[in-house]
Amino acid sequence: MDRVLQDMEKERETLQVWKERVGQELDSVVAFWMEHSHDQEHGGFFTCLGRNGQVYDHLKYVWLQGRQVWMYCRLYRTFERFRRADLLDAAKAGGEFLLHYARVAPPGKKCAFVLTRDGHPVKVQRTIFSECFYTMAMNELWKVTGETYYQKEAVEMMDQIVHWVREDPAGLGRPQLSGTLATEPMAVPMMLLSLVEQLGEEDEALTSKYAELGDWCAHRILQHVQKDGKAVLENVSEDGKELPGCLGRHQNPGHAIEAGWFLLQYARRKGDIKLRMHIIEKFLLLPFHSGWDPEHGGLFYFQDADGFCPTQLEWDMKLWWPHCEAMIASLMAYSENGDPALLKLFKQFRDPEFGEWFGYLKREGKVALSIKGGPFKGCFHVPRCLAMCEQILEVLLRHLGPAPVVSSPTVPTRGGSK
Repeated sequence: MDRVLQDMEKERETLQVWKERVGQELDSVVAFWMEHSHDQEHGGFFTCLGRNGQVYDHLKYVWLQGRQVWMYCRLYRTFERFRRADLLDAAKAGGEFLLHYARVAPPGKKCAFVLTRDGHPVKVQRTIFSECFYTMAMNELWKVTGETYYQKEAVEMMDQIVHWVREDPAGLGRPQLSGTLATEPMAVPMMLLSLVEQLGEEDEALTSKYAELGDWCAHRILQHVQKDGKAVLENVSEDGKELPGCLGRHQNPGHAIEAGWFLLQYARRKGDIKLRMHIIEKFLLLPFHSGWDPEHGGLFYFQDADGFCPTQLEWDMKLWWPHCEAMIASLMAYSENGDPALLKLFKQFRDPEFGEWFGYLKREGKVALSIKGGPFKGCFHVPRCLAMCEQILEVLLRHLGPAPVVSSPTVPTRGGSK
C-alpha cells in the first residue's frame, strides 16, 4: 500500500511540474503573438515574423488568419486568465477581416490562400483548407460573442465544404486529368472530422446533423492503416486500397499522430473502448516509434513505407508541429492507460530569449530557420498544444485527488503527560 501511495505521489509531482511548465510556456507564446502579429491598420494578423517578432512580409495567409482567430477565441472561452478584452477584440478584428476579404468572389464560398495586407486575393488553392479554417474561426467567434451571423457563416461554409468533398468538387477548380489517380489524402477526412467536433461541441442540433459525416470521416481515416497493419499511409485510393509509387508509400508520422488524437476524441464520444485501444496502437504508438529518429531523436518529417529514400528535400528535418501533435496525443493516451512511457515533452524548439518556438530544425536538432512564423507557421500548433496539454494535465491531477497530508509523529513530552 505504501508503494502505491508513493507511486501516486510521484506521478502527481511529475504532472504538477509539467502543468506549471506548460502553463508558463503558453503565457509566453500568447504574449509573443499579441505583441508582434496584430495589424492595427488593416485588421488581421501578420504571421511572417522573424526570431524577435519583426515582420518580414506583409502577406496574409487565410489558413493562419482563421487559426489565430480560433486560437484567441478558444483561449478566451476556456481559460479564466485569458478572458481579456484585448484578446477578444483582436479575435473579432481578425474575424471581420476574414468576413470582408477571405472569399475571392462573394457570394461564392471559395476562399483565397494568400491575401495582400489590405485584403486583395493573391493566390487560391484548389483544396478545402482555407474554407475549413474560416469555418473554425466563425464558429468559435459565435461561441464567445453570441453574434448569430458568425454561426450562419460557419454552417453555410461547412455545408459547402461537405458538398465539395462528397458530391461535386468542381467548385474547387481542380482539372480532371485522365492520368490522375483517384486518391484520398488523409487530410480531407481528418479536417472534416475536426470540424464535426468543433461545430457539434455543446450543440445538439449540429451534433445530430453531422453525426453520419463524423462516422464517414472516421471510417475513411481508419482505411489509411495499411501494409498488414504496420503503417499509416498518407494517401490511399478512394476505396481504401494502397496506391503505387512514391505517392502510395508516403508517410507523415506527425500527421498520423494528429489523426490519432482526432480519432480518439471521436471514439470517446462514441464510448467505444475497443476502438480507442486500436487508435492508440495504430495511430499513436506505431507512427511515433516508426517515425522516431534513433540517432538524433525527434520525429522525421516524411518517410517511405518501404524504406526507400523519400524524395522530399526536408524529409529528415524536425518540424515543430509533429512534435506538438505528439505531446497532445501522448497525454491523451496516458490518460487512457497510465503508461508513463507515453509522457513526452519536447523542449528543443523553445526560444527562451525571444519567446515562441522555432519551427524548423535540422536532423541533429540545430535551428535551420530562425523565423517564428511564415506561410505555414502561425499562432496555432504551439498554443493549441500547450493549451490542450494544460487542460489534460489539470484533469489528470484532479482525478488523482489532493496530495496526502503527512502528519508528523507525536513526540511525547519528557516525563509524560500531566
